[in-house]
Amino acid sequence: MRGENRPSFCGIAIMAKASRAGLTKTRLSPPLSPDDAALCNTAFLKDVAANLLRAFGEADIAGYAAFGPAGTEDFFHAHLPPAVGLLEIWYPDFGRCLTKALEAQFARGHEAACVLNSDSPTLPSAFLAETARVLAAPGDRIVLGPSTDGGYYILGCKRVHARLFEDIAWSTEAVAAQTLERAAELGLAVHMLPAWYDVDDAASLRMARREVLEGVRFHPRIASSPAAHTAELFRRLLIDDAGLAPPAASSAAAHLSALTSR
Repeated sequence: MRGENRPSFCGIAIMAKASRAGLTKTRLSPPLSPDDAALCNTAFLKDVAANLLRAFGEADIAGYAAFGPAGTEDFFHAHLPPAVGLLEIWYPDFGRCLTKALEAQFARGHEAACVLNSDSPTLPSAFLAETARVLAAPGDRIVLGPSTDGGYYILGCKRVHARLFEDIAWSTEAVAAQTLERAAELGLAVHMLPAWYDVDDAASLRMARREVLEGVRFHPRIASSPAAHTAELFRRLLIDDAGLAPPAASSAAAHLSALTSR
């Protein structure tokens, strides 16, 4: 990062939601209970923030959490390191949230800005550094990191192009493809990062558990980030398994164990 009076070249804002049982990571319940799905949200967020801090040493980056709902800043102060700034960004339309998060970073003097998901705890920090380095090259462009579910885990730009966020079927498998269509309309060059996965359903939860606890890599040639908080949570749930109810009672620990046996 640069000196105090000069902003870092690239801002990266995690799109973050405060953990609340029954309101966060709802697609993980079932197999998880609402309480344990919320715990996963917190662990994932802490790991994504740790990955972002790791990238600070590889590129000229500043980190933020673009958070909501409004008035939940105490949650983020409690769970995120001080180096991650807070931007209250909360609108009904997700496309507007992304646009406002980018605008807020440019308003802080960054020459490039990115939006990053909060549910890819093993995402390599090298991808974040690569995003900043690519955006530092001359010429307008975007950087897009596609998710295996059809969305994207990061989008970086050198100025806000509102069209990138218009007429997008959010939360569907068409998001990345539609974003690329918008970039083509605008004549924007696109740098594509390797695909990675979001943890947002039973299959991806199983994948994350195998990766952080058993060392089963998502990508055979790219090292994942360690996701220490996620691993700690999964271990704790498994350790407590003996004292929990069987799977029929929606015990997160029992379900996490069962996921790996399928």
